Amino acid sequence: MTRIVFVLFPGVTQLDMTGPAQFLSRLPGSTTIVAAPSADAVRTDCGFALVPAAAFADTPQADILCVPGGHGVADALECNETIDFIRRQAAGAKWVTSVCTGAFLLGRAGLLEGKRATTHWAYAHLLERVGAMHEPGRVVEDGQTITAGGVTAGIDFALTLIAREAGEDWAKAIQLSLEYDPHPPFDAGTPVAAGAARTEALKARVYTAAAERMAEALKRSQ
Repeated sequence: MTRIVFVLFPGVTQLDMTGPAQFLSRLPGSTTIVAAPSADAVRTDCGFALVPAAAFADTPQADILCVPGGHGVADALECNETIDFIRRQAAGAKWVTSVCTGAFLLGRAGLLEGKRATTHWAYAHLLERVGAMHEPGRVVEDGQTITAGGVTAGIDFALTLIAREAGEDWAKAIQLSLEYDPHPPFDAGTPVAAGAARTEALKARVYTAAAERMAEALKRSQ
């Protein structure tokens, strides 16, 4: 049985977790466990809550550890219970993975030192603060560590990992089963595609302050 453990914290971006979970849960012979400091419901950044399956203390050893991101990462960086759990689980896991800004929780746990990694484009410049070397891409593999870019890249990461574990044919079957065939109505999903003006406007409205908060949290937690 392959145990897939997702780490949950307040302010998580639910799609960072639920996207890959939907795909990875179909990995043959697997079970999915969502873990948090306690068994209480955890509020996501969408306004609704998710209920973990286990408290950290009761979570069995993961074969696949997945750490999602979200605006709540800045606070989670300073939660020693969460960081210690990630570090302990990673020590015995076959795969250590993250989606979006979850990479900074891996880094805070000392798991990205000297590794190539990716994250959401608005935070990529901060990866060096946790010892990682930024490599652009939706999915970046470095040994048994896999990091995914922002939010929706978690689905690509999940398919990549399924192919590593069960073969490409199985990954393609799951892709077909879930009809993952993205054709977005707009071509604005990356800074390059969106253009400098739109990217800078979004950064000014959302991400400049968010990245500064992340940088301060990283500084305090080191």
